[in-house]
Amino acid sequence: MDVEDFARRGVRTGQDREAIEEALADRVLEFKPVERAYATAFARAVVDEALLTSGLEGDLFETTASGVTMGEFGVGSRGTGDFFAHSQIARIIGTTTASVGVDEMDDAGAVRVGDDYVCCAVDGMHSRLSDFPFLAGFHATRATLRDVLVMGARPILLFSDIHVADDGDVAKIFDYTAGITTVGEEFGVPLVSGSTLRIGGDMVLGSRMTGCVGTVGIARHLTARRGLAPGDVLLMTEGAGGGTIATAALYSGHAEVVDRTINLQFLYACRALIDSPLLETVHAMTDVTNGGLRGDAHEMARTADCRIVVEEKAIGPLVDPEVKTMLDTLGIDPLGVSLDALLIAAPREAVDAIADLIRGAGVRCEEIGRVEAGPAQAVLVVDGQEQDFTPRFREAAYTPLKKVVDTQKGDVEMMTARVEAAAAAAIEKKRRIRSRLAARRS
Repeated sequence: MDVEDFARRGVRTGQDREAIEEALADRVLEFKPVERAYATAFARAVVDEALLTSGLEGDLFETTASGVTMGEFGVGSRGTGDFFAHSQIARIIGTTTASVGVDEMDDAGAVRVGDDYVCCAVDGMHSRLSDFPFLAGFHATRATLRDVLVMGARPILLFSDIHVADDGDVAKIFDYTAGITTVGEEFGVPLVSGSTLRIGGDMVLGSRMTGCVGTVGIARHLTARRGLAPGDVLLMTEGAGGGTIATAALYSGHAEVVDRTINLQFLYACRALIDSPLLETVHAMTDVTNGGLRGDAHEMARTADCRIVVEEKAIGPLVDPEVKTMLDTLGIDPLGVSLDALLIAAPREAVDAIADLIRGAGVRCEEIGRVEAGPAQAVLVVDGQEQDFTPRFREAAYTPLKKVVDTQKGDVEMMTARVEAAAAAAIEKKRRIRSRLAARRS
């Protein structure tokens, strides 16, 4: 529970101060085994701070609100709302000197240093794995390594961040770190730095945990999404999913499936490719994560300005059988959730050798589609007929709670316009502050 937000809401809605303090003290007692006097003093201090910081004006204190919440717009839910929000982040960042920047919506970014490229990526842990720190660390680490590997880079280090709320057990930090280093040590990439804090300091009660893991890698040949070219063949490896599938299993009564996600198959496949001269023949790679194959195919087509055709019948056999059975049982679209599979685009003359190399690393790999000239779109071929393959507003609902949330449909056009306006306001604020800094230098 965010006690600061609780107090601010009370102040904004004009509630009596004493009523806010009393209600807040009651909430504190629900979480903490403390005396009423302490809870009351705590609540009074929170309200004091909320009042002292309410109504401040100016660029440094005010945010131009969009009037659209993160949940309403599906931010983090890996659908079209999330993709649009990320496009606005890229808009705020603007043009940079990066060799691969955020505007390309790729898995990692890259800058040129001499003859090499330094690639960097960071992945947040799955929010629903807060009560399973080892799984959270394991899957976030595997995800960030994937993002650098699919750029054609060899990871050289890991860094991490973990925030645990005030009432969370310190052991969560250790279990999370064990999850990170299990992957890192198995794959030979050291965890070298990080940060450990409480969520909101004293202001968030409960045991919620969040965090991220990042990695840095070095590449000679980039395999960014923009490298897709008409005539390319699409190869995909087997996938058993990661944090998303683990979450779906845990919260749907299929905990036994979680073990299927504990593997490094993706990393082994990429390492075999990066260690081989065949990497030079690869035009582009990505991991099937963001909104599933629906989301990634759409984003790749848009980035490379080409048409992607995917054969539905080729996908099913590449999903781990136990995972596939669970998804079918729960009515979850396997094309709309993260499978943690590797997607490779390469010329026809190179695909057999690439597929054989990956199979030699003990990982299944099959042809699933092709790249064509044409409008920037992705299509799905079902029983010989092309169907729309655009991502949904949110990824496929993969927990009982997400199925409930998915029933709430807002005015997408209106929300999009408001989010875009808020991004424009942030860009203008950046301009004003930079002007102020420039004036101070002169």
